[in-house]
Amino acid sequence: MSRFSAARFLISAAAPAQFPPDIGAEVAFVGRSNAGKSSAINAITHRQGLARTSKTPGRTRLLNFFELAPDKRLVDLPGYGYASGPATERRTWKPLIDALHTRASLHGLFVIVDARRGLTSGDEGLLEWAAPQQQVHVLLSKADKLNRSEASQALRHATGLLGARGSVQLFSALKGTGVPEAEDTLAGWLG
Repeated sequence: MSRFSAARFLISAAAPAQFPPDIGAEVAFVGRSNAGKSSAINAITHRQGLARTSKTPGRTRLLNFFELAPDKRLVDLPGYGYASGPATERRTWKPLIDALHTRASLHGLFVIVDARRGLTSGDEGLLEWAAPQQQVHVLLSKADKLNRSEASQALRHATGLLGARGSVQLFSALKGTGVPEAEDTLAGWLG
């Protein structure tokens, strides 16, 4: 049974004025394009289709807010590292993401990283973007595509690079690997 059975889509925000009120708690799901952010949201909430998934990188183009419970939200951000959208559209993302960064309700970041690629310079930039009071949890997604030895090595490497900046775990939306652990982390952050 899902802890987030009441999860529902709230709004796709194209401007900060469209964000929900800055009260309660929210957690942003961020990562490189096609790393599996939407799949992670669906797996953790046990709601297939809550967040739209696509094999084509760059499909999330606005900040998508989902309500898990009253005043408890997830935010699905556009992926970085892929430039499929028009340049004018991509330029609108920075003010949106900067506005999200200033919200008192933003308690943490789930950074979705393809376990086969590991932490990239884009991920490092995002870790630097996180405010000191915000928690960071890295999901090494698509872990099902690695054998046991490769998965252990990917986890050790990411843990070493992350250091004290946050926590990290293996994750597979397809196989359910790490879903309960990610659920526990999210529930703890949202209070």
